[in-house]
Amino acid sequence: MNSELAVKERKASSWDKDMPSRWKRPSLVTWILSIVFISFMISGLHNANVSVDRLFGGMINMGNFVGNAFPPDTSRIDFIFRSIILTFEMALVGTFFGVLLSLPIALLASSNTTPHPAIKHATRSIVSMMRTIPDLIWALIFVISVGLGPLAGILTIIVDTIGFCARFFSERIEEIDKGPAQALESTGASRFGIISGSIIPIGFPSFVGTSLFAVEKAIRSAVILGLVGAGGIGVELSTAMSLRRFDEALMIIILILVVVLVVEQISSQIRKKVI
Repeated sequence: MNSELAVKERKASSWDKDMPSRWKRPSLVTWILSIVFISFMISGLHNANVSVDRLFGGMINMGNFVGNAFPPDTSRIDFIFRSIILTFEMALVGTFFGVLLSLPIALLASSNTTPHPAIKHATRSIVSMMRTIPDLIWALIFVISVGLGPLAGILTIIVDTIGFCARFFSERIEEIDKGPAQALESTGASRFGIISGSIIPIGFPSFVGTSLFAVEKAIRSAVILGLVGAGGIGVELSTAMSLRRFDEALMIIILILVVVLVVEQISSQIRKKVI
């Protein structure tokens, strides 16, 4: 009996030794990163000047805004609706051309379809730059280049769409099974034939889903782009807020919300049928 108990104790002690420790001593890099993170958090809270008075005053101001915004002003509904249509057209045109350009760029950036590794790295760097620079900065650049109006917004959405779609298109292309492409290659098909006969048809549902997400993203971006003069409903919203016509601003916000929700529902239904 005592011998069996001793064996069980030895097994338990060896099992405890084999188990990894629950708390390990953090490495030097972990300590440094933790200190940097905490420092930025403290500095951020300090620079934000967070206080009870400001938060309480903000709640009061928000209540005043809501009180002045109701009921929404419908006197300029026709003009606002035309601006909403313009914003939707900006998003649609920009996304269309952005998606068209994204596919060949993605083919150049994918390891299994690029003509040369150097082209792949160069293309990926360009796409990364497009994605990294915020769309508001692109809008300011295009406003300076082509002037105020929808054209600057469309060009901004094209660049933003390429940065978004080309990345996901490229990842999907690299995930595609090599079997169909190798089968076409064995029959003597050209590179274009392999891409058009296997890569694009297999990845098409994913491309459609990503493109629909890009449309939704572009509509939200188009609203914001108007704040810097790139056309669309954002200009009207900025003007209404600046002139403190909060009831008109609320009408604009409601229409934007309706358009975004409708587009999301249509996009969701299309994705369910295609993917």
